[in-house]
Amino acid sequence: MVSPREIQFYIGGEWQEFAETVHLPVVDPASEEIVGYIAAGDAHHVDQAVAAARKAFPAFSQSSVSERLALLSRMHSLLLERADSFAETLVNEMGAAISFARASQVPFAAEHIRVQMEVLEKYRFLTVDEHRATAKEAIGVCALITPWNWPLYQITAKVAPAIAAGCTVVLKPSELSPYSALLFAQLMHDAGVPPGVFNLVNGTGEAVGAALASHPDVDMISITGSTRAGVLVAQAAAPTVKRVVQELGGKSPNILLDDADFREAVAKGVLAGMRNVGQSCSAPTRMLVPADRLEEVEELASATASAIRVGAPLDPATDMGPIANRAQFERVQVMIQAGIDDGAKLLCGGLSRPAGLDRGFFTQPTIFSRVTSDMRIAREEIFGPVLSIMPYKDEEEAISIANDTVYGLGAHVQSSDPERARRVALRIRAGQVHINYPAWDGAAAFGGYKRSGNGREYGVYGLEEYLETKSILGY
Repeated sequence: MVSPREIQFYIGGEWQEFAETVHLPVVDPASEEIVGYIAAGDAHHVDQAVAAARKAFPAFSQSSVSERLALLSRMHSLLLERADSFAETLVNEMGAAISFARASQVPFAAEHIRVQMEVLEKYRFLTVDEHRATAKEAIGVCALITPWNWPLYQITAKVAPAIAAGCTVVLKPSELSPYSALLFAQLMHDAGVPPGVFNLVNGTGEAVGAALASHPDVDMISITGSTRAGVLVAQAAAPTVKRVVQELGGKSPNILLDDADFREAVAKGVLAGMRNVGQSCSAPTRMLVPADRLEEVEELASATASAIRVGAPLDPATDMGPIANRAQFERVQVMIQAGIDDGAKLLCGGLSRPAGLDRGFFTQPTIFSRVTSDMRIAREEIFGPVLSIMPYKDEEEAISIANDTVYGLGAHVQSSDPERARRVALRIRAGQVHINYPAWDGAAAFGGYKRSGNGREYGVYGLEEYLETKSILGY
């Protein structure tokens, strides 16, 4: 499904079409065919959207909690009602397997809204301690830059807490997967969002993203994207001293301690690393295993990867669709070649498309073993279905390898001893650590150490990024 609003922006409560905008093609990654075009905004359109958000801020920031809860509730209900349309759009724009879109991409997006409703109901915006009061107030106009890999999920992870806080927003979704964002803008309109509270301008990071980051009337910018993009946004934002929240790249380790159930831990680890075609910033793409169990792990991992069904994303039997765009497909091929050139042991997969698929950005699920920390595939984020198995000699070396990265977004620990797993988890320098593959938790803080970013998203932690703290003495 392609939105009828392709060449329009949503500004000030209405869809607007502008003459002489450049149109950018949108490509279906399964067919490599152009399926539509979107309008590409520039600084002029950003100025209009920010002005609308600034105008709406005084009233919306003073709206009652009950009013904002009601808006979030309508957003949540509409997203659930339109779940199939969103899922089909995700297939069309970024190649998500329809089963994965329906089971994860859309429900998790809805969950971000529900969690913010739960947080908002309980949150204390004013606390008083004798003659000192502390007020939490909406930070202002927020620019939200979202990526192509979890398009809808990342929109609600930012928009929902911003709305809960009483902020007004300008959204710039990825130009590579923009249709779900257009559907979401229509959802916001239909939910009755006050004019100017939510605005959308499509376009490139170089034009729209840069204009938002440097804009003097934007109080905060939140970006999910590559570390390179996050650095550029922070640099552009620095002269206006706005708050910058960044959820960036990752190279997450998955430590299998020697007392883990390897049959289960290896299989789940392969699938976790290749979920969403490996296009997740927190994907556990470095599997750290005891050196004396390496051959056993290699067999288990190869068997799991070979059972992954790669194919047409609209086929319900498909496990893995294509890489979301040509540039990323080519990047993954380069990194697979780098693994081969650096001397890693190629267990399965490799270069080129899977057998029987001669078009589309399809990639073979690929596993390398005997990977060392000096190899490119161990150090650089690949963002594709490529897993590195890295042997370690003891627990101390496993922790050292896990932390030997410029990133620190996610990590996993597998062990049959809960206390041991907790002890190891506390020593990993990452913003979120999973023990024994727990269920996804939309209230758990998500964000990175080191070059994986600044700030946190999800739950109360996400809400508080959109709030300023005011002390009132003599209250």
